[in-house]
Amino acid sequence: MGDSQAWTAAPSAAERARSVLAGAWSCGVTAESCREELVGAHTVAEDGAVLLDVPEDSVLVTAAICAPRGEPSAVLEFADVAPVPVRKRIRTRLWMSGWFTPEDGRLAFQATRVVLRQPSGAVVVGLDEFAAAAPDPLATAEARLLTHLADCHPDAVERLTRLVDPDSLHGAVRVQPLAVDRHGLTLRIERARSDGDVRLPFHRPADDVAQLTERMHVLLAQASAASCSRALQRQRADGDG
Repeated sequence: MGDSQAWTAAPSAAERARSVLAGAWSCGVTAESCREELVGAHTVAEDGAVLLDVPEDSVLVTAAICAPRGEPSAVLEFADVAPVPVRKRIRTRLWMSGWFTPEDGRLAFQATRVVLRQPSGAVVVGLDEFAAAAPDPLATAEARLLTHLADCHPDAVERLTRLVDPDSLHGAVRVQPLAVDRHGLTLRIERARSDGDVRLPFHRPADDVAQLTERMHVLLAQASAASCSRALQRQRADGDG
């Protein structure tokens, strides 16, 4: 069963790609028919350029030196993993193809193609768009925020489901917070044999954690009001009987 609740007020593909970069701690690098998994080795410049700290004897250094100028010499892969345990924890994958240039003891990666793969499908992100976009202001705090919500406030998660179309909750066995950004909160609805995601948009974007707290309080108040409305409807229906 699909989820009928539409996705609204979401980041652009370029912003999502920059957020994946900002939040990723590791990356896979494929070059010269070999692959290396790097942890805590990359930093991201303001324009989205990736800088890698690798050992001098790494095959990546050899690939950077030997590759013809301007020809793609490597592919970087970043996985955006949900911080809360859910099925299909990889929410998004980001691939960047391009070439390396040795720079001050590091490898600077120049992207020639950026591809973002989301549940809705793969999107090619324009290089100018990618360079100009900024990561979501909550990207680096998202993991902490979601795990706190799931572990310490399961009652709040349950209350938020009152904002979800009842058809989307049919057969649900578990609901978990899957993602949050400045525009809204996404819930993962797990059923016995399927799952789906529903997005709850904020009334206005949140630019920091303090604003996010206020936006969440508004959602919870809306959920409480929705619960009261449904209870009143049931009372009226019972009275009519």
